[in-house]
Amino acid sequence: MAIKNRCLWARKTEHEREYHDKEWGRPVHDDRRHFEMIILEGAQAGLSWETVLRKRDNYRKLFYQFDPVKVSKISKARIEKLLQDPGIIRNRLKVESTVSNAKAFLAIQKEFGSFDKYVWSFVDGKPLMPSFRQHSSLPSKTEISDRLSKDLKKRGFRFVGSTIVYAYMQAAGLTQDHTKDCDLYGKRLRSLRVSD
Repeated sequence: MAIKNRCLWARKTEHEREYHDKEWGRPVHDDRRHFEMIILEGAQAGLSWETVLRKRDNYRKLFYQFDPVKVSKISKARIEKLLQDPGIIRNRLKVESTVSNAKAFLAIQKEFGSFDKYVWSFVDGKPLMPSFRQHSSLPSKTEISDRLSKDLKKRGFRFVGSTIVYAYMQAAGLTQDHTKDCDLYGKRLRSLRVSD
């Protein structure tokens, strides 16, 4: 499907256009992809999404393709080395939280069988289908993102405030927030595969 009209946020750069067209809002059911998305949304806090997209390949390389088992074992010495690498966002709290979030992520997998099963339970297993006319109508958080944020924090996650969690929900397809002026509005988007 050739996309001519996109959500307002995805019209500036090629990175944004490609991410919007191929990933954003497509339902995620792979745990490693969930882990990547929730970490990158946290890394983005206070910055532009374009900055994160430009650094994403470096994040994948330096954080073991977002394997939560490997990330959970990153040592303090390795954190210090990561903080010197310009290929990622060199914020100590964000880098350290990636490791602690991996541990919390693994605990959820153990308790629920998968992170996917856990997170989709907040939307009863199917994407929310709100109807927003334009970008300015989109909320920055919702009652569901408030609940998910609170539960993730209780389980030891950091950089998961309700606004960050809502952005993650949009990215992972838990809510379909393509606006009415976007060609993808109202479409039942196929699930994102691991190889995508």
